[in-house]
Amino acid sequence: MFKDLFQKKRKYATIPSDRVGRGSEPGESERPRREVPEGLMNKCGKCGAIQYSKELEKNLKVCPNCGYHMRLSAMERICMVLDEESFEEFDSGMVSVDVLQFPGYGTKLEQQKMKSGLREGVITGQGSIEGLPVVVAVMSFDFFSGSMGSVVGEKITRAIEIATEKELPLIIFSTSGGARMQESILSLMQMAKTSAALARLNEKGGLYISVITDPTFGGVSASFAMLGDINIAEPGALFGFAGRIVIEQTIRQKLPDDFQTAEFNMAHGQLDMVVHRKELRPMLYKLLELHSVKGGN
Repeated sequence: MFKDLFQKKRKYATIPSDRVGRGSEPGESERPRREVPEGLMNKCGKCGAIQYSKELEKNLKVCPNCGYHMRLSAMERICMVLDEESFEEFDSGMVSVDVLQFPGYGTKLEQQKMKSGLREGVITGQGSIEGLPVVVAVMSFDFFSGSMGSVVGEKITRAIEIATEKELPLIIFSTSGGARMQESILSLMQMAKTSAALARLNEKGGLYISVITDPTFGGVSASFAMLGDINIAEPGALFGFAGRIVIEQTIRQKLPDDFQTAEFNMAHGQLDMVVHRKELRPMLYKLLELHSVKGGN
């Protein structure tokens, strides 16, 4: 990363001595405090447990205390699932532009690029899982909350078309807050475009596995995320069309505590399976192997 080329002042989190504030003798509160490098520890967003960041990464960012699946970036997901050095990216130079001249959109796009290190909300390409070739599209919540704009839809559509042309299985990892409002109808059109491309893949007998991660809402869930031949979700992943608060305000009823979780949707017939992150790569391999044609690609 370019940021690694520049020397930065190291930041520290300060932890006070255990004796401070506990009836310590005069002057004890002035003792040097222990300093922990920023980023060394990570707090679980569900149970609040403190974990060493390196240990958490080894555990694929799954809290060992409560099993909460923390969000992964697109590249983290690619490294986790695909064979090492097998990934070849498609359309890496494709970026969004402010076609509609929406106030502030151009500035926000640049801010999102700087913040996330990504050019767009999805990375597409070809790689392999245990040697079996596959086309992937991996969304990242880090960029504009994974919202689907015209470029996101176009990149996913092109990935679907490549999978169709090469007769390769397709896996899409979804995470999104919905359609990108700054692109108006151009964003909403991507729902139909991606769905039509998937219909053509289906007509050719292609395999499409949809992996839904936390969170996936709006136009993404209403299109390609729920159109897989096999629909998988990670434990606890929230997905649906409208959000919980909107639904409760509309129907004026209190919804179940586990509403829209992967487990809730599984129980109500919206999923084929809920797969722990540690088991996801082996499961995808089994599915690809099961659907592979002997002597084929």
